[in-house]
Amino acid sequence: MQTVLITGGTGMIGKTLTTLFLEKGYKVIVLTRKEKKSRRLNLSFAKWDVEKSTIDLGAIQAANVIVHLAGEGVADKRWSEKRKQAIVDSRVKSGNFLVKVLSEHQHQVHTFIAASAIGWYGPDTEISLANGFVETDPSDNSYLGNTCQLWEQSTSTIESMSIRLVTLRIGIVFNKKGGALAEFIKPAKFGLATILGRGKQMVSWIHQKDLCKMIYFAAENKFILGVFNAVAPFPVSNKKLVLTIAKIKHAVFLPIYLPSFLLKIILGEMSIEVLKSANVSSAKIEGDGFVFDYPTVEKALVDLMK
Repeated sequence: MQTVLITGGTGMIGKTLTTLFLEKGYKVIVLTRKEKKSRRLNLSFAKWDVEKSTIDLGAIQAANVIVHLAGEGVADKRWSEKRKQAIVDSRVKSGNFLVKVLSEHQHQVHTFIAASAIGWYGPDTEISLANGFVETDPSDNSYLGNTCQLWEQSTSTIESMSIRLVTLRIGIVFNKKGGALAEFIKPAKFGLATILGRGKQMVSWIHQKDLCKMIYFAAENKFILGVFNAVAPFPVSNKKLVLTIAKIKHAVFLPIYLPSFLLKIILGEMSIEVLKSANVSSAKIEGDGFVFDYPTVEKALVDLMK
């Protein structure tokens, strides 16, 4: 029986991923900063503290696969300089720490799956609008672009230890209990379709179940190696996304455009990302055999909002 060690396993994605790996016959160890006990068969928790450079070495030595999801939520709070640094540090320091532990101690890890984000890419160009951003495109010279570059660099030396490294640049994750989708749904409850800016910006998204399925796919298949975009095959404009949500919620609704200047006042620097168009391609992962259960936003939203 294989053992997977998950960082960020108590979060939105981590909980679903834990359940999936357990259902597939894995033992799961979740790294957490707080003492926790499990009542589920083959699930355990182990302590780590990146700031104190402490970790349960038994958990590392038991693992065959590491899935590294840990990191402060990018959209959880307004971006102050302190908050921006916390977002970077939570990703880079944890990645560096895991690499250090693996390099200094005996282990049996053969696969390391690292989270990144499509914030790597800049605003759409004519080429990306036509074909989508691909994994070989350079990182954007912006806060999120630089953050993703540092994030990926923190685990890049894993390969020199003869460990297979898979990096997933994750799009906007849709799930039932929180995140971006919950914010889009709030106005729809009152019959409003709140379109951000002009609504033409492309949103590259992924259903949470498909993301977890992709992580499992990467763990199981040794030929999956390198960087992959973790986005659904059919990105949509903000306007189409919002109108689709409104139609599912109400037969009659009122479209409302929130002007860019107002979003800049409300969100500050974060508004740049909200208004940015990023059409990201899933062709590479599909070319390696991954099949999405929720390829279209209509199918995903019906599942999540039913």
